[in-house]
Amino acid sequence: MAYTQHVLSGRWKFLMIWFLKDQARRFHEIRSFLNDIPQGSLTKQLRELEENALISREVFPEVPPRVEYALSEKGRDFLPVLDMMEKFGLKHGEFQEIDATEND
Repeated sequence: MAYTQHVLSGRWKFLMIWFLKDQARRFHEIRSFLNDIPQGSLTKQLRELEENALISREVFPEVPPRVEYALSEKGRDFLPVLDMMEKFGLKHGEFQEIDATEND
C-alpha cells in the first residue's frame, strides 16, 4: 500500500488516470476536465505519472507540436482499483464540487 500511495500521491492523479482510461487525451482536455487545475500542478502531476510509468506521453512531429497522454499497461492495471473506489464512493459518499484553488 505504501508504494501505491507514494506513486499516486497528489490530489489529481486518480482523476487523471480515470479520465485517460478510454482514450489518449491532450493537455488542454485534461485541464478542462479538472475544472482548470493550475497549469503548474497539472504539469507536475503528469510528469510524476509518466516517471512512474503509469502514463505515456507521445509528441507528434507537427507544427505546432501535438502531445497526447495515455495510460500505460501499468496504468491500466490500476483501473480495477479505481472501479472499486467509484463503487465505494457511490455507496457511501456525497458529491462535492472540487475547488481547484485549494492546495494540491
